[in-house]
Amino acid sequence: MNTALVIVDIQNDYFKGGRNELFNSDQAAARAQEALTLFREKNLPIVHIQCILLDENATFFLPGTEGINIHAAVTPRSDEKVIVKHTPDSFYQTELQQHLESIQAERLVVCGMMSHICIDSTVRSASRLGYEVMLLGDACATRDLEWEGTVIPAQTVHHTFLASLQDTFAQVKNTSSLNELI
Repeated sequence: MNTALVIVDIQNDYFKGGRNELFNSDQAAARAQEALTLFREKNLPIVHIQCILLDENATFFLPGTEGINIHAAVTPRSDEKVIVKHTPDSFYQTELQQHLESIQAERLVVCGMMSHICIDSTVRSASRLGYEVMLLGDACATRDLEWEGTVIPAQTVHHTFLASLQDTFAQVKNTSSLNELI
C-alpha cells in the first residue's frame, strides 16, 4: 500500500513569539520531525500543507509575514510537495487530492496543527475520499478553547478530538510505533 505523509500547518505562527501560539507545539513538531525523517529514510512521499489566510479579519498566517513560513523542524526539501491552502480543510480547493492520486497514495499518515480544526477537517475529508488514515496524535497540537465563559484546556480539546476521530475516521497512533506500521 502506497503511504504518504501529510504534514499540516506546522508554521511559525503556532510557536513561541507567533501570532497564535499553541500548547505543546514544540513537542508536536519534534514528533512530526521524527515522522518526516522516517519517511525520508524510506523514500516515501511527503506532502507539506501551508496555510495562508486571506480573510481580512484573520489574525495569523497573514500573507507576507514570517508566521506563514513552515517551521524549521519540518522544513521541506526541494523534492517534497508543498500545497498552499486558505481554509482549515487541506483538501478544500487545493490540489491535494489530485497530487495524492498522481502518486497513487492509498494510505495517509497525518500530523500537524490544530487538532480541533485543520487536523479534524483534513482527516474527515481524507476518510470520506476513501483514504486509509493514520493520525499521529503525539505529533499534533492545539490550544485552549472557550465556551460560554468556560476555558477548555488545550490538552482536553486535543484528547477529545483524537477520541472522536479514532476508529471512525482514522487510527490514532503515537509516532514511536510508526516504523512498524509503514
